[in-house]
Amino acid sequence: MSRIVYVNGSYLPEEDAKVSVFDRGFLFADGVYEVSTVLEGRLIDNEAHLVRLKRSLNELQMESPASPSEIVEIQNELIKRNGLNEGGLYLQITRGAADRDFAFPKNTTPTLVMFTQEKNLLNSPAAEKGISVISVEDIRWGRRDIKTVGLLAPVLAKQAAVVAGVDDAWLYEDGYVTEGSSNNAYIITKAGTIVTRNLGNEILHGITRRAVLELANEADMEVEERAFTLDEAADAAEAFVTSATTFVTPVISLDGKAIGDGKPGPLAKRLRQLYIEQALES
Repeated sequence: MSRIVYVNGSYLPEEDAKVSVFDRGFLFADGVYEVSTVLEGRLIDNEAHLVRLKRSLNELQMESPASPSEIVEIQNELIKRNGLNEGGLYLQITRGAADRDFAFPKNTTPTLVMFTQEKNLLNSPAAEKGISVISVEDIRWGRRDIKTVGLLAPVLAKQAAVVAGVDDAWLYEDGYVTEGSSNNAYIITKAGTIVTRNLGNEILHGITRRAVLELANEADMEVEERAFTLDEAADAAEAFVTSATTFVTPVISLDGKAIGDGKPGPLAKRLRQLYIEQALES
């Protein structure tokens, strides 16, 4: 039985789900997206994702084809129709279909697409053993705070990691780490301080990032939001990444050099446990 996908008001088998070849998401990457976590058949921290979605739309002067409550209704229906217990729900809005022209078209109807992906999130093998990353120069555009579908630079970074035989890439600019290919990046200093890039146009304002930093503060862990260098990362006691579908995942090596003792560290594992506990209780 094929997966059910939502496209512009219809629930369709995935092989029948199509958008126009003139859709501006296809022609110009003129669109935004969100990925919400699903645990035990429930959306996790979804309201925050929808707030960020609205911000992304506003930054690109784009209209939404559905209200937040209508989006939630569609999301829950997709989860039900696909019997999704654990995984992610992808949502994408583009400016819609129009004859190819760089300027914004007038009177187009935005395209709304959603689909589910089944994934093992709670018992992730990557989180259990930790991941290895390489550093890759950050060549993305200047508004990384907008969650657009223009993801070719992160794709190239991820592919560089695959070719290098590691799990992911950390992007850097002027010697400072910005974030991972699809996640926010952190180090834990030998003094026990959690350090992650401060918010700005340089990084995505991660929903899981916000939740994890709140949990760290509640647990009286010291947090610094600032840029950190590749050298600092190499010398850190621990490192980890966060995202909606990886939660907190330890990073055990950078550019072939072990971070700390080369194993998932206690603080990263503790933060992952705290995040999962909170998510399951919500």
